[in-house]
Amino acid sequence: MNNYFELQIKINPDIEDIVSEFCFEMLPCEGVVLAEEAYKDLEMISTTEGTLKVFLTEEPKNLSDILKQERELLKSRGLSDEELGSWEYVISNKPNEDWSKKWKEKWDITRVTDKIVIVPDWLEYSSKADEVVIRLEPGCAFGTGTHQTTQLCMKAIEKYMQKDAKVADIGMGSGILAICAKKFGASYAYGCDNDETVIDVAKENAIKNSAECTFELNTADKVNEKFDFVFANILHNVLAEIMGDLKNIMNDNAIMVLSGILDEKKPVVLDAIKKYNLHLIEEAHQDQWVALIVRKVD
Repeated sequence: MNNYFELQIKINPDIEDIVSEFCFEMLPCEGVVLAEEAYKDLEMISTTEGTLKVFLTEEPKNLSDILKQERELLKSRGLSDEELGSWEYVISNKPNEDWSKKWKEKWDITRVTDKIVIVPDWLEYSSKADEVVIRLEPGCAFGTGTHQTTQLCMKAIEKYMQKDAKVADIGMGSGILAICAKKFGASYAYGCDNDETVIDVAKENAIKNSAECTFELNTADKVNEKFDFVFANILHNVLAEIMGDLKNIMNDNAIMVLSGILDEKKPVVLDAIKKYNLHLIEEAHQDQWVALIVRKVD
C-alpha cells in the first residue's frame, strides 16, 4: 500500500471551506479534515487558528509558492490576515493505512434539520419515511453538508423551494445542493463549477442518490437558461461581482440563496443586492455565517 503525504496548514477555521476548495483544485488532494474535530489523539494548542489536514497523493512542487499566492489572492479579495490565519504549514510522509482509518473516524451522520440527513457513504442508516437522506463520501469535493454555509442553503431549499421548480447551483462543488433540491421535488436540477475536477465527483454523487442532475464546467455569465430557484455558496466578493449574472438566470419572481458570507462581510453583498434591485426576504444566520435570501421582483 502506497504512502501518502499529510499537509497541515494553520488557518482560521471560519475559512475551512474556502481553503478546502482550493486544495481540491490546486493540489493532488484526496481529502481534508479540520484537525481539532478529527483526531482525539492530537495535542492541539488552543489558539485562534485551526489546523487543516490535507491528504495528498504526492508532494507538490513549489508548495510554498502555491500557498503564498493563494493567500495573497484571498487578501486581494477582501479577507484580512486575522480572517485568513497564518497559513504556516508542515508536510510529512505517512503510512496509507493511518490516513484511511483516521479520516473516516472524523465523519458521522449529520442532521441538518428534522428532515434533512447527510450520511457518509460507508455508514449504515435506517431512514424514516419523511426524511430526505443524502449519501456522500465526505472530503472528496467541497460541499459535505457539515459546513454552516451549505446547511443554510439546504434549510432554504426546505423552506422556500416549490415542488417542480427548476433550480441552479452556481459553484456546485460536490453537487449536494442540486441533489438536495431534486430530493425535495425539483423538476430540473442544474449545477456548474469552474473547477473541472469536481464535475465527475458531483455526477457520481447524483447517481449514488438516484438524483437526476445536470452538471457541467461553466460559469454564471455563460449559463443560457433561466431558473425558479438559484443558490450560490461562494465568497462574498465573488457574489457581489457576479450578482448581475446571477439575476440574469432568474425567472421573474424567482428566489435566490446567497451563502458563503461571514457576518462582517454582509454589507458588501447587500450593496450588490440593492444595486440590482433584488428584494431581500430573509437573513438566515448560523454561527458567524449568514445566507441572504432574495427574490427577483422586476
